[in-house]
Amino acid sequence: MTSGTASHPSTGSPPAPVRSVDRALRLLRILAREGEASLSEMARELDVHKSTVGRLVEVLVSHDLVEPPEGAGRYRLGVGCLRLAGATAARLDLSVEAQPVCDRLSAELGETSNVAITRDGVAINVCQAEAGTAVAMRNWIGQRTALHATSSGKVLLAYLPDVEQQRVLSGRLEAFTAHTVSSPGALREALREIRVQGYAHAVEEFEEGLNAVAAPVHDHTGDVVAAISVAGPAYRLPPERLPQVRERVLLAAAELSRRMGHAASA
Repeated sequence: MTSGTASHPSTGSPPAPVRSVDRALRLLRILAREGEASLSEMARELDVHKSTVGRLVEVLVSHDLVEPPEGAGRYRLGVGCLRLAGATAARLDLSVEAQPVCDRLSAELGETSNVAITRDGVAINVCQAEAGTAVAMRNWIGQRTALHATSSGKVLLAYLPDVEQQRVLSGRLEAFTAHTVSSPGALREALREIRVQGYAHAVEEFEEGLNAVAAPVHDHTGDVVAAISVAGPAYRLPPERLPQVRERVLLAAAELSRRMGHAASA
């Protein structure tokens, strides 16, 4: 006795409607990566006939997900993608997305991790995870710290718009310890290095005996919206351990950036 439901032979390839969805999504990724592309270019990358791409693009255009070319121009992403991205981004809460990342980071490294943002020329910690060590750090949530003297602060300062960065550099740069970089010229050079290398260290710059390393967190637009850091007492986190910790912090920053909608360059 046969079933009334038709079955597809197991060929290892998805049914045609699913293939079409997959191809349409791949087209959007191509346009997101390249900025714009012709039907022929997209067809070559997908290894399908140009007419197939034409039909897919026509549907995407009807939903405003792809913008058709003007004259001899090429296709690009449409405003519909912005609406979808905006709806998703509006639901992303940094502290909520950051907590599981910080929890894993602290568990792996045995040190305290934090996520900080910048407001009104200072860094504000919005998320923290404690390690299960005998000597724990204090609670930094909600605390305001100087941008120039902590690893997170220096990351945030490095990626501020020029006008805002200059406002901080032209103000009073307090020397919290003998190691604080309080010279505007030296700090400006340090900020350039941070942008090149993608991370910042702080060795007893905010408090004696406190070391830290931080990396930037990007949102769906590519902007730096936060910094994630690991900090610990110098006897547990000496300068020679910072490179090892840094690699894990960079991975955590990339993970949190993905959770905030950032698509890293291929």
